[in-house]
Amino acid sequence: MQDFLSLCPLPLIQAPMAGGATTPELVAAVSQAGGLGSLAAALLPPLAIIEQAELIRRLTDKPFAINLFVLSRPRPADEDVEAARALLRPFCHELGWDSVPVPARWCLDFEEQLEAVITARPAVASFTFDVLHGSQIQRLHDAGILVVGTATTLAEAQVWQTMGADAVCLQGTEAGGHRGTFIGRQEAATLGLHELLAQCLPHIRIPLIAAGGLMSAQDIAQIRAEGAALAQLGTAFLCCQESGIPEVYKERLLAASSDTTRQTRAISGRLARGLDNRLMRLLDKHADQVPAYPVQNALTTAIRAEAARHDNPELMSLWAGQGVARCQRLPAAELVQQLMHPSS
Repeated sequence: MQDFLSLCPLPLIQAPMAGGATTPELVAAVSQAGGLGSLAAALLPPLAIIEQAELIRRLTDKPFAINLFVLSRPRPADEDVEAARALLRPFCHELGWDSVPVPARWCLDFEEQLEAVITARPAVASFTFDVLHGSQIQRLHDAGILVVGTATTLAEAQVWQTMGADAVCLQGTEAGGHRGTFIGRQEAATLGLHELLAQCLPHIRIPLIAAGGLMSAQDIAQIRAEGAALAQLGTAFLCCQESGIPEVYKERLLAASSDTTRQTRAISGRLARGLDNRLMRLLDKHADQVPAYPVQNALTTAIRAEAARHDNPELMSLWAGQGVARCQRLPAAELVQQLMHPSS
């Protein structure tokens, strides 16, 4: 099986960002330019995972990755669901609804998604929110797929290494979107990227991928000088032409001054970093009452989708990392060139 570090000419990974940002066009453009594009498939049904992988292959013959959330299907009590819906009732009048709809399912079946990834056979499969079983990693390896786990602490990185992962992505607190913590309380994983990397380097033998707040060629050079094998950037790619997020979302990112992001668990039930807006502020008042991911995430999905349809960024989840003020509106290939060859 191919060595992880030989997958792409450039030590650059475009982060998987669930919710529509990582279109096949974006993934293919990054891979074609020499990086490793990543398709966020956590919210995709199995058939869509296979179809989007096929589309990526029509656009490039270069390696790419597919990312999944490692989740078990929750079984919340009816009274807990009703309590969570009641907290969301203030948004109903604004949206013209009688009540917040109950989704048909809380999340997609992870085992079915994993089967789809094995069928799609990307060069890399990456995972967050939990760790895979050894048998699952072996099945991926048997299919010729390299495995990357996400860690927010040294202990989590060591678990992934012990289980047989080919690389581990270290997610500092600066990173946008959801935290990948799976050991202990999410709020207790407080290390920034540079400190997390320094802790892990003496103990982790597999390649370390650095993620969190990286936005420029200088950021990448610095984190690699500190020992990271590769840099993973997400927020930097959100405003690319190929990114699938709504235009109003891009406009808010491009208008950001300094670091206007913060973390909240109120929107999805899992700690995540994004731009401050009215949805975040209103739900934060009840952050200790909302159900855990994916239940809260599923309940607020309809609200956020309706807000996107009406170009209302105040009721959307505007996930982004520190460094958001340095977002640029560029084609993905041009951004890769700038990140890896700044003087050319």
